[in-house]
Amino acid sequence: MADYEENMAIDLSDMEQYIKDMLFCIGEDPKREGLLETPRRVLKSWRELYSGYGLDPSSILKTTFADGACKEMVICRDIDYFSMCEHHILPFYGRVHIGYIPNSRVVGLSKLPRLVEVFSRRLQIQEKMTAQIADTLMEVLQPKGCMVIVEGKHMCMMARGIKKQNSIMTTSAIRGDFEKAQVREEFLNLIKL
Repeated sequence: MADYEENMAIDLSDMEQYIKDMLFCIGEDPKREGLLETPRRVLKSWRELYSGYGLDPSSILKTTFADGACKEMVICRDIDYFSMCEHHILPFYGRVHIGYIPNSRVVGLSKLPRLVEVFSRRLQIQEKMTAQIADTLMEVLQPKGCMVIVEGKHMCMMARGIKKQNSIMTTSAIRGDFEKAQVREEFLNLIKL
């Protein structure tokens, strides 16, 4: 957290100059009318795109409820996310499906999408993001098990390189009771993948 706060203390005028230099390097004129406010807009968008660095994933899951806890699977599916690939700093986006089996306590439903936001709003790779979501759930909620499936479309494959427009990458993280085939099958049937 301290590193994040130190990084945020960087002089914004320096950052704006770096963005102007980048525009110049790609062949643009940073003094062109349409680009005059671009450095400031880019910095503003970065605050949102990379806001996950300033958030503690554990704190999002800290409020739990014994009332309503069950022994059955709890699922939140089709959670939209948007992230930036750490290799090319290009977007990737898609859906996350999360299931867990509570161990006496449940978390509010909105907390699962918020957890996805923490990890997706960082420079990221999909494989690591999938594991981070599952590991945080296991560490903080201590459920009997969880499973996270992430589907993603990657602009680094669509807009450059291999240029495949319809490829979808799917990653999963399986923890605890979800390692049992029957539990995994139930989750997959319920999210209809």
